[in-house]
Amino acid sequence: MTKEKVKLAIFDIDFTLTKRETSIEFYRFMLKKKPGLIKYLPRSLKSGFLYILKIYDAGKAKENFLSFIEAIDHEEMKEAVKEFYSERLSKILYKDAMDIMKDFKDKGYKIYLISASAEFYLFEFYNIPYVDKIIGTRFALKDGKYYGKIQGENCKGEEKVNRLIEYLKEEDIEVDYENSYMFSDSLSDLPLFKIVGNPRLINYKKDHTEIQILKWK
Repeated sequence: MTKEKVKLAIFDIDFTLTKRETSIEFYRFMLKKKPGLIKYLPRSLKSGFLYILKIYDAGKAKENFLSFIEAIDHEEMKEAVKEFYSERLSKILYKDAMDIMKDFKDKGYKIYLISASAEFYLFEFYNIPYVDKIIGTRFALKDGKYYGKIQGENCKGEEKVNRLIEYLKEEDIEVDYENSYMFSDSLSDLPLFKIVGNPRLINYKKDHTEIQILKWK
């Protein structure tokens, strides 16, 4: 008997599900909660500047921007990210994204969120009842603390495809890629766009001849 293939609706997160950059929102939230984290601001700003100059790659810039997490133990982080989702993340979701996610779920699709942002707070998106799987950049724990170092690779570009395939193999899931969808605001997700039959750009400011552009609010 042939196993039925799963249809996926895959969503990027920053500027696709959310109206703002989640890592910046997280730093602002934590700074309000723990004002002493201001001492990490110069390093965070420097990371962005060096990334723009292409001195840092995206992974190294992310590690440096999120260096403030070294001051937060694992138990405190678990409570902080719960508050972060409730007080901030849940307030910046595109309504159109939530509506289309529900529609796909009702049609039997599996809903996957795949993002370059950090899993330790992205996992709070499991609060959205339609979400089946979240894949993001993993940060290593040492002595009960995240210490600002990426575990494995930054989950961006081709690595998103690698992580998706890794998960599908582990769970023995076969995908109907032709009838699957991928939603993202950025062409950095071209590797994922290429493996599905229905790529969609969200609020993309330029024209694109091959990928349909959707305007979400």
